[in-house]
Amino acid sequence: MKVVAFPRTLQGTGASRRLRNAGQTPGIVYGGKSEPLSITLDHNALYHALKKEAFHASILDLEIDGKVEQVLLRDFQVHAYKQLVLHVDFQRVDASQKLTVKVPVHFINAEASPAVKVSAGIISHVTTELEISCLPKDLPEFIQVDLSTLDVGHSIHLADITFPAGVSALSTENITLATASKPAAAEAEVAAPAAPAAPAAPAAE
Repeated sequence: MKVVAFPRTLQGTGASRRLRNAGQTPGIVYGGKSEPLSITLDHNALYHALKKEAFHASILDLEIDGKVEQVLLRDFQVHAYKQLVLHVDFQRVDASQKLTVKVPVHFINAEASPAVKVSAGIISHVTTELEISCLPKDLPEFIQVDLSTLDVGHSIHLADITFPAGVSALSTENITLATASKPAAAEAEVAAPAAPAAPAAPAAE
């Protein structure tokens, strides 16, 4: 994905406010062997890009004055109640250095799992993103988790999934990614005691 930015010379709160009023978003590029660089970006283009999942977990081509360098989105701030991006941070990428990145988790084949297909159960996604380490060339847009074998009363954990080549999880715990349970109504039927039989009416004299 490509991002176009422009060098920013004016600093300070007042300058940033004027940029936002003009439809621009202030930002910064840092890391690598170059000095941090203040930039501005078109707000509308940035706002729509931030809605795309891939924008948050992909190597981006950042063009500044005709020069392109690879970066990662590292942080952004939005207004508390306005649809306004206040600031954005990008980090330069070194092809020889491993990255630490959070990527989304995509769950597949839930409908084919015994939990859903046989037991009409409910699958809950416990973890929606994972922190991983890899070289830039190996960075996946997401981690895929296959639910096809998941049954009611069981879970899928971090140790159960296979990562792409060159990618490893940073978590030292075997965290839960997804669980399967019976529908609440079914559990209530099992838990509810049988209603007591009504007492017999007294015989007429």
